[in-house]
Amino acid sequence: MGGERVAERVAALVRAGAERGAGLGGSAPSVARWLGDIRTYFPGSVVQVMQRDAIDRLGLAALLLEPEMLEAVEADVHLVGTLLSLNKAMPEETKETARAVVRKVVEELEKRLASRTRTTLTGALDRSARISRPRHHDIDWNRTIAANLRHYLPEYRTIVPERLVGYGRASQAVKKEVVLCVDQSGSMAASVVYASVFGAVLASMRSLATRLVVFDTAVVDLTDKLEDPVDVLFGTQLGGGTDINRALAYCQSRITRPADTVVVLISDLYEGGIKDEMLKRVAAMKAAGVQFVTLLALSDEGAPSYDREHAAALAALGAPAFACTPDLFPDVMAAALEKGTIPIPEGAAA
Repeated sequence: MGGERVAERVAALVRAGAERGAGLGGSAPSVARWLGDIRTYFPGSVVQVMQRDAIDRLGLAALLLEPEMLEAVEADVHLVGTLLSLNKAMPEETKETARAVVRKVVEELEKRLASRTRTTLTGALDRSARISRPRHHDIDWNRTIAANLRHYLPEYRTIVPERLVGYGRASQAVKKEVVLCVDQSGSMAASVVYASVFGAVLASMRSLATRLVVFDTAVVDLTDKLEDPVDVLFGTQLGGGTDINRALAYCQSRITRPADTVVVLISDLYEGGIKDEMLKRVAAMKAAGVQFVTLLALSDEGAPSYDREHAAALAALGAPAFACTPDLFPDVMAAALEKGTIPIPEGAAA
């Protein structure tokens, strides 16, 4: 009941501001106080739900253009998505506050996700680089012994290694290329936020060459901004149509080592371009050796609304299409880099 009363009070404040003919701006201080007050009485997860409901249903998006309002709200992934959708309408005096809010969320996500991602992918890259005829100083003796235990000679108390296991010599060289191709239509807001954070983490790994491409009906390559995911996010423009085929055409043109490349398409697959051309393009990339994965969402929200026909067609090409949580993403990438079986959650695939 307390949450309902707060929401009702916020709605009344918004209506009062509108009735005075001053738009929503006159209500901003009072609404900001009320939204600040609910943090005192409710846990953060509840506050975020209430804020999201107020923004979506009560038309408070315009109030987020007020610095005082931004300072009062609880920052989360969904708020970042809303701010990005308002980016072009945002007055100059609000932009710095908005960037601070976005940076706070991004830093929290990096703290949660970066370490495990780097550890998981470093292991996958090392395993994918293992060679069977290594030079003497490149031999991984622990794995070599484990691989040859059946050749143990008890009379000599030794193992005769028939197969050597080692690592490539250029351990700091680029081993794999990753292309993140991200749909920036309005329904993909949370996925854009997470993809930007993961893109920055992947770009920080010397053994990976990472490219980040976002698209609606146009295609924008944000690879040069990957050092700072906040710059990446403010380089996106949420909303608009979708042309997956055009985006994949651009990504395909940038692939130089298909057998060592992973393409991750993050989209709900509502294609506004040419469906048959999109599927032919995916088939061509796979035939060239590209590992291709489609994530219907990269968020904590579970399976989204998506185009089931397109998802099934991609799956039939051997390009699995499924919803992925941020916590699962490192394992998905590790499997793709090793050309192994992709860990698809039960019920998440098309």
